[in-house]
Amino acid sequence: MTHSEVAIVGGGIMGSALAYWLTRLSPGLAVTVVERDWAYREASSALSAASIRQQYTSAINIRIAQHSIGFLRAVADELEVDGERPSIGLREDGYLYLARPGEAAALGRAQAFQAAHGAAVARLAPAELAMRFPWLATDDLALGTLGLAGEGWFDGHGLLSAFARRARWQGARYLRDEVTGFERDGPRVTALRLASGGRVSCAVAVNAAGPWARGVAALAGLELPVRARRRTVYVVACRERLAGCPLVIDPSGFWLRPEGERFLAGFAPDPDPDDLPLEPDLEAFEAQLWPALAARIPAFEAARLERAWAGYYELNVFDHNGLVGPHPAVPNLYFMNGFSGHGLQQAPVVGRGVAEHILLGRYETLDLAPLGVDRLVTGRALVEDNVIG
Repeated sequence: MTHSEVAIVGGGIMGSALAYWLTRLSPGLAVTVVERDWAYREASSALSAASIRQQYTSAINIRIAQHSIGFLRAVADELEVDGERPSIGLREDGYLYLARPGEAAALGRAQAFQAAHGAAVARLAPAELAMRFPWLATDDLALGTLGLAGEGWFDGHGLLSAFARRARWQGARYLRDEVTGFERDGPRVTALRLASGGRVSCAVAVNAAGPWARGVAALAGLELPVRARRRTVYVVACRERLAGCPLVIDPSGFWLRPEGERFLAGFAPDPDPDDLPLEPDLEAFEAQLWPALAARIPAFEAARLERAWAGYYELNVFDHNGLVGPHPAVPNLYFMNGFSGHGLQQAPVVGRGVAEHILLGRYETLDLAPLGVDRLVTGRALVEDNVIG
């Protein structure tokens, strides 16, 4: 048996960001992270397309993005270890949302909401879209919105590795094991039981298990509306260069962004069952994605699929927003789950917020109460309309 003040289930981006902030804000605090997949072969943060945006319809998500981009810009200073300064290749080339006539009013309202909350997002009429992005087919479009600052993409695996390395350097202990149960004293968790037969006693436990969060919550007798939904990321080669290409969100449902000399693309499948094997859906590229890409960007008529991989979205089917903080029924069991595709970009801020709440009993840097787990009990949904993929 080992003892830890805070025991974290899952060492992906959320668990490692929390371990980093706990050991930074409270040096010497005993923090244990239990992670079964040390190579992160199935970790969503390692398999993500890794992007950040401010084009949300929830004020809390906009505020988190505005804080998080500052951390990503300064990541070399924040996560330096013994003179090694991590680089995550941050590119702030923006998101471009596109809308057809029936969708333009909603997109326009979203842009006005974002601007009112300090996000630099421009409205572009079809003629402006055609002038700025001549490679784009605009005949069926009525509006576009483009992030001018604080939006783009980065190396998600690099960020995860940097958080975990710095957390270890600051004293966090990582165990290669799997949590099989919680021990309780009344409503409070007192220890984690491990597949190896060991135990980690703790004052606070945290569920940061990503797509597997529902199963971890069930070990404590709690229902969590988080599902593992497979998403395929396609690596596509195109002979033409698309000058000034941002991350494109098409009304047909696909997304696309540059990645060096190539492009990453994907879409949300329909139907979308839970827990599919992590094998890329190659047939869907030719049947669904390629025709949509070529219709919006004619240069992709000659595109070529080079490779693909699959990862899980930890989809919160209740309202598509993160579930953060202590559970009302188990007050020392914290949750960092269900971010529905935007967890990687929110981890720097959510990790700090949960660390503050554990250490101080309150949020200090940014109030994350709107994402509280208590809304599952009260039925108070915080709906995010701009969910990608």
